[in-house]
Amino acid sequence: MAKISKLNYCSTELPQHRVLCLYYYSDCLGFLHDTQEEEVYKTDQITEWDIVEHENVIAKVNISTKNGLNEDLIIYKFFKIHKCYHIIPKSSKLVVFDTQLLVKKAFFALVYNGLRAAPLWDSKKQKFVGMLTITDFIQILQMYYVSSNFQMDELETHHLETWRSVLCNTKDLVFICPDASLFEAIKMLIKNKVHRLPVIDPDTNNVLCILTHKRLLRFLFIYIYTLPKPQFLAKSVFELNIGTYENIETARPSTRIIEALHKFVNKKISALPIVNNDGKLVDIYAKFDVINLAAEKTYENLDISLEEANEYRNGWFEGVHKCKQTDSLFDVMKNIVKAEAIAN
Repeated sequence: MAKISKLNYCSTELPQHRVLCLYYYSDCLGFLHDTQEEEVYKTDQITEWDIVEHENVIAKVNISTKNGLNEDLIIYKFFKIHKCYHIIPKSSKLVVFDTQLLVKKAFFALVYNGLRAAPLWDSKKQKFVGMLTITDFIQILQMYYVSSNFQMDELETHHLETWRSVLCNTKDLVFICPDASLFEAIKMLIKNKVHRLPVIDPDTNNVLCILTHKRLLRFLFIYIYTLPKPQFLAKSVFELNIGTYENIETARPSTRIIEALHKFVNKKISALPIVNNDGKLVDIYAKFDVINLAAEKTYENLDISLEEANEYRNGWFEGVHKCKQTDSLFDVMKNIVKAEAIAN
């Protein structure tokens, strides 16, 4: 059962409301409030961002530069002067799971909504207690597949709350307030080694949006062509020591899914380049691809090859996005933003 409601967040510094359509998934039989679903936005109608105070932002940054700010600190300044509420989409949808929801239903909902993670709401504690991510799915598949104490069909009956206790995943939710700077958000992402940071309104306890590295990068690129260019953007990623150049984890087309899952968990990586016998890149298998196991209901057989597993996504997969170590940081950033826009 899904409860759909519409939340509003309005900052005094912004002229317009931010409209958030909340999809709340729960196995509860009823709600305290009315269960009538409200009108929601179709995904192709969601507006990413208006140009937020564009001229004012450029003016502030340019004044800082004229006052002696090192141009290499421009991006730092950019994220310092923006608040988290600036990055909240004008309208969007957010999926939230109750901790009493069945595990299987939760991952089907991720697949249905094309998402990689969702906040978890504990209706007993009346607060958000964590995030459900694809990494969680991978860890539980790995645990169930190699252990004689668990059966894969138990996934059909487990609730998210039970799963969290099995994984000992009881850390407090890391989140940030709308009025915090984007620079603070970046520091929190790095310090806590997380990929997603919920923005929570302290007055209503509503999640307004989920900040990610890619969302921050895409927001920067709204302004990037009108900002002064830091010199380091022209340097190659190799010069800047960005990337992994030694002991790169790879897979073969014949590598089994369960072997890939072990690497994701044990090596703490998000994707595996798939190479042929000559060491040439032919494909990639990423954490996000694992969600197809839920979509196709094939998680009981993790001994199939990555080549077979990737056949499920060949209808929409547009190939591996690549760069060279000689490419400039700016070109790599631009290609990431471009690829993300195509994917959406």
